[in-house]
Amino acid sequence: MAKELLLEIGTEEIPSGFVPNALKDMKELIEKELKNLRIGFGQIKTLGTPRRLVLYIDHMSDKQEDTYIEIIGPSKKVALDQNGNPTKAAIGFARAQGINPSDLQQVSTLKGEYLAVRKKETGNDTKRVLSSILPRFIASIPFPKSMRWGDSSIRFARPIHWILCIFNGEIVPFKMYNIESGDHSFGHRFMSPDQFKVQDFNHYIKHLRDAYVIIDPIERKDKIKEIISQAAKAVSGKVLEDDELLDDVTYLLEYPTATLGRFEERFLNLPREVMISSMREHQKYFSVVDDADRLLPYFIAVNNTLAKDHGIVVSGNERVLKARLSDARFFFKEDQKIPFPERVYHLKEVVFQSELGTFYEKVMRFQKMAECLALEIKPELKEISKKAAILCKADLTSGMVGEFPKLQGIMGREYALLSGEDVEVATAIYEHYLPRFSGDILPSTHAGAFVSIADKLDTVVGCFGVGLIPTGTSDPYALRRQALGIVNIILDKRYPISLKKLIEINIEYLNGKISRDPVMVKEGVLEFFRLRLQYQLTSQGYSYDIIDAVLSLYFDDLADSFERIKALQELKNQPDFKPLAIAFKRASNILSQSSPGGDVFPSLFQDSMEDTLFEAYKEIEEYVVELISKKRYLEALIKMVQLRKPVDDFFDNVMVMVEDEKTRKNRLAILAEISGLFLNIADFSKIITE
Repeated sequence: MAKELLLEIGTEEIPSGFVPNALKDMKELIEKELKNLRIGFGQIKTLGTPRRLVLYIDHMSDKQEDTYIEIIGPSKKVALDQNGNPTKAAIGFARAQGINPSDLQQVSTLKGEYLAVRKKETGNDTKRVLSSILPRFIASIPFPKSMRWGDSSIRFARPIHWILCIFNGEIVPFKMYNIESGDHSFGHRFMSPDQFKVQDFNHYIKHLRDAYVIIDPIERKDKIKEIISQAAKAVSGKVLEDDELLDDVTYLLEYPTATLGRFEERFLNLPREVMISSMREHQKYFSVVDDADRLLPYFIAVNNTLAKDHGIVVSGNERVLKARLSDARFFFKEDQKIPFPERVYHLKEVVFQSELGTFYEKVMRFQKMAECLALEIKPELKEISKKAAILCKADLTSGMVGEFPKLQGIMGREYALLSGEDVEVATAIYEHYLPRFSGDILPSTHAGAFVSIADKLDTVVGCFGVGLIPTGTSDPYALRRQALGIVNIILDKRYPISLKKLIEINIEYLNGKISRDPVMVKEGVLEFFRLRLQYQLTSQGYSYDIIDAVLSLYFDDLADSFERIKALQELKNQPDFKPLAIAFKRASNILSQSSPGGDVFPSLFQDSMEDTLFEAYKEIEEYVVELISKKRYLEALIKMVQLRKPVDDFFDNVMVMVEDEKTRKNRLAILAEISGLFLNIADFSKIITE
């Protein structure tokens, strides 16, 4: 009989950022657990609010599937005598397992022949199994931070207040700390706090809705979008799109209601980002804009309760926001009393990392790298890049960034413009923080890209230099994100730069700061970047073997490596690619077992296939080399595909490793020349062909 499980963990308010991942992990954990326990199930749903995490599973089997287990006993040599009769070892093993020696079976293992017993294990009732595993399941839900409460040994995001757990309407009994599972839940904390008994999942959803709780996050999010849109329309505006804020608010409440408020128009003189940050960072308010995307003097707050007096709620929110905007206005004025370039010297008082020095020292290091990059790629941007690099961290000492850390870079751009810097410099100051997270936009200007690469590389090389190398569980300086940012910028801008050279120069700039062997630092950073590039391209759908075939030979110039990988990936879909790769592997295997070298002498050819292959190779060699020198890799590869048939015919009809030394060496020399042509693009032997 198919049955349903409903589990609700009622808690104190869980931070909104914890809930989405907790719901995702709950689904994955229980799915894995049920499969291991041989319990059939249908659809798994996880739902939640800041006060409750819910797991629902339908079409569960009412008992575990039966299974058979095999217990290995003594080896056949020990268990049977010369006549095949059971020895004491076999008799003892059979007795221990509760069977007759004649029921023992012979099984083959990697270690040889053994006697074994096969037993049937009858499945238990699902309800009984759930009662045993659910306490462990609840305790295993991971959170970024967890806590203990009372004298409990249990850790959870927030203290658990109740547990609802019913299997097809019946309580699944278990106990965690001093909380016993039951069949009751609670409504909205303020608008319907009473306890109610739950019969099944549909009854649970309906009763919660009546009790002012929308348990489905998707439904709650849609409702928020609807009510804030309606509120904005009331003042002929629209809500400024902010998916991150929308997600955050969705997991902050159980029953959303919207409040439209207004602020004084004089605050609109503040920079746009300051206004938006003042509304969203602490208050979680949505901004309202007109059709031209200009901010309007309104905001929308989403509350968790229905207001008894809407006017009081509006005035309360307006009063709070006015204080925030007044603070921002104060900081904006005060910050401008100190000339922006002078703030660079204030960075001497701000420590970046104890061994790597202050932010002032860091800026002085990476401004040289930004200048170096500009000279290498866009010499005309040398001064802009240098100026932007020197000024880009100056806003860290401003009161505005101290109050709103997310405005770093943005305020740097605003203060640079106010102090008369060029737009190019101001833009580069803002863009040097990009990308800030996975999927973020990249610098649009070359100067911004140069400063971004220089800053991030200084952090990565510096941290490796003092032993702050990321581990599987710790990356306090976000070095993976920094390296991935550099990789993405270089690939996006297709900068033809040597990563190895950049790292070596950076190590020189860090002279006196790093404590590890510079050679080890360089090798470690190079490998770190290679793994980041590999990860990035794999996540974009490029084949692992194609990536490996290129990066094993060509990694220093990231943009060039990417072009090779793209060309190989495209060629891989063509029918001639696999046979060609197989032929290359065959040639590589032969060459790896011998000592090829020397020139090819056509006069030593003894088979027409040797002549045909060598002519085919010479016919394309010069053109292919020219294409490769121009980085037109796909065209070069398509040309090289012409060698497929002559290579196949050669291997089908010609013995390479013949006894005659001159003939053998001449044939190896042909293969070495062809192999060398392919190695100009990638190591085809690493491509998986099966």
